[in-house]
Amino acid sequence: MRFYNQQHEFYCGVDLHTRKMYLCILDREGNKRLHRNMRAKPDDFLRAIKPFRDGLVVGVECMFSWYWLADLCVDESLDFILGHALYMKAIHGGKNKDDRIDSEKIARLMRGGTFPLSYVYPREMRATRDLLRRRTFLMRRRSELLTHVQLVNHQYNLDAFEKSLRYAANRDVLDRFSEESARHNVEADLEMIGHYDTLLQRLELNILRQAKVHDPQARFLLRTIPGVGEILSHVLLYEIHNVGRFASVGHFLPYARLVTPQHTSDGKRTGGGGAKIGNAHLKWAFSEAVPLMLRECPEAKQFVERKEKKHGKSRAMTMLARKIGRAVYQMLKRKEAFDTAKFFAN
Repeated sequence: MRFYNQQHEFYCGVDLHTRKMYLCILDREGNKRLHRNMRAKPDDFLRAIKPFRDGLVVGVECMFSWYWLADLCVDESLDFILGHALYMKAIHGGKNKDDRIDSEKIARLMRGGTFPLSYVYPREMRATRDLLRRRTFLMRRRSELLTHVQLVNHQYNLDAFEKSLRYAANRDVLDRFSEESARHNVEADLEMIGHYDTLLQRLELNILRQAKVHDPQARFLLRTIPGVGEILSHVLLYEIHNVGRFASVGHFLPYARLVTPQHTSDGKRTGGGGAKIGNAHLKWAFSEAVPLMLRECPEAKQFVERKEKKHGKSRAMTMLARKIGRAVYQMLKRKEAFDTAKFFAN
């Protein structure tokens, strides 16, 4: 975890909500110069900070409504930092909690050098990243509908479907259900799946057009990994964005949730925790990349079989996911395509 430790003349802590925000501005000696609740509007914010603009840094917790404030600070040439929500929750917990207290605590964390930093994703690619995340959400809803069709089929003890229902040409299955209500049940699912297919295709075309503009080289490099197709390459591209923001592969793997967190005290392990700190979308992408690589790369299958004898299957799959994570980091860092011989050299 990185902490913000630069010195400024003024520190502005913002407890931000959709309609309101509480501002607390401290000077370098820790004196409160402003502590006020106001509308979450750009003009109101600029008027409030006007006397303190010289040497001001603005900090806010990484919640869903921070986009507009970050962009405003960039446009106004103001220093802006984003706080990691989970780490901040652990740091500024207390007996009493409200917007007034939280805004002051944020400002004091900034002044004291204990403000946990989160990445301020640039606006140029932010909307496409959010669209890609929404595409994942919609795809999971589609999968739930496909699963429900399978469950209804099992409920009536019917033969398994001969072909996968993922494809529209294989969904002419209503005749097998003799009960009228069961047919309507399945028909509703299939109709919704058709709508999802059309919508997802449109979203994916838009994401593809944007990816070709934003970073075509990184997209090409990621596609050279066996099993990594168009969707996974886009998830990796937009969730990582700039691999240079990670000082080393040791910083990247925990961010991708590929390292198991440990708690120790006095040299003894006291348990685990913090498994949700990191990027869930990268974790999903690397988890999906493992079986796809096993399907297309014989060397990967041999690697897992070798590790499985010593560590078990689950551990072996995790080791391959970490290996893919290290490869992605080095590929993007060095601008090199995937090399199978080098990947399985050790």
